[in-house]
Amino acid sequence: MKSNKNQIKHVFISACEPSADAHCARLIEAVKQLDDSVEFIGVGGDKMEAAGCAIIENTVDKAAMMYNALGQVSFYIKLLKKIKTILRDSDIDKVVVCDSPAFNFHVAKAATKMAVPTLFYVAPQLWAWAPWRIGKLKKCCSQLASILPFEKEWFSKRGLSVEFVGNPLFDELDAPVRDNIKDYSDYDPNSARVLLLAGSRNAEIETLWRPMQQIAIKIKKTFPNAKFMAVASNSDKLAKLKSLQLNDLEIEYSIDSVIDTCKRVDYCLVASGSATLQVAASGCPMVVMYHSNKFVWHLLGRWLINTKYLSLVNIVAQRELVREFMPYFTSIEPICDVAISELRDKDELSRISRELVEMVEPMTALNTSEQVAKMLLDRP
Repeated sequence: MKSNKNQIKHVFISACEPSADAHCARLIEAVKQLDDSVEFIGVGGDKMEAAGCAIIENTVDKAAMMYNALGQVSFYIKLLKKIKTILRDSDIDKVVVCDSPAFNFHVAKAATKMAVPTLFYVAPQLWAWAPWRIGKLKKCCSQLASILPFEKEWFSKRGLSVEFVGNPLFDELDAPVRDNIKDYSDYDPNSARVLLLAGSRNAEIETLWRPMQQIAIKIKKTFPNAKFMAVASNSDKLAKLKSLQLNDLEIEYSIDSVIDTCKRVDYCLVASGSATLQVAASGCPMVVMYHSNKFVWHLLGRWLINTKYLSLVNIVAQRELVREFMPYFTSIEPICDVAISELRDKDELSRISRELVEMVEPMTALNTSEQVAKMLLDRP
């Protein structure tokens, strides 16, 4: 039997990606600031566990993308059965699903069948792909937390109750984002500092890290004193980057946040994803990259994507604020040409830095974790 009390006491959280693990960890901490009696159980990673969630399975290590996820199907089928058992046998007051709609739609559907209200934290990007799934979302979503400004209007027009809660990527900011606009007045392209940000998933590192280094080598030939950096979220990712380093390049490695690292560099090569918004918040000009299987892209990808732009930065800006190569299949030459051209032009770098900060500023006005914590503690 489910609790009839108005107070939320037991929450199940489902997160599969490293970013979702971080978002949910901060959410748990924010909830405990408001009500330390709430207990959490769920699937996620080390950060959620450290925040006080009883983790029944570490899903973050299983994170995969697109065709790389096919080998994980058996794991997720068994995990869903385990989750259904918990929802059936435990007194869960609310379920929170964070990102990863391919799996979390199944979790939300199971919760709905057992009359457990479900909060979608990070609205699924149906505006970009599969808008026909809006009916499915309506059936299993009690509360919807949007982290991109334009999503509130999009989902509201389609009959969902949605709140824009800011963006959790910016909860870590300790100063106004406008302070991050870069000053290139004394900038010398010959000693440019360039960050290579290949992403946090193994699949991204395996497909993007080598070409990013090859681009860096080309940049080095043009600007001999240029320095290159790479940042990782943990020691395992750092070790993987180092193990795949090319011999012809020197790289300074660190374990740090994307925003703090980007404040110290002039330019960034970045994998498509949420990290592009963090790079933008640091005021760092960038080129966005994503590699895809050519056959899969032409067979499915280009028909499923509904947006004019593919990188989050350009989607939010609703124009090509930064150059995006998504996907590229073989040649890095066009990416090299853009990067070298922009690195030469301090006025262009200054303009991009200013406009990136202006674009993300509305998303930094709210403390996202606090906003979602209040939603979670309210019964829909």
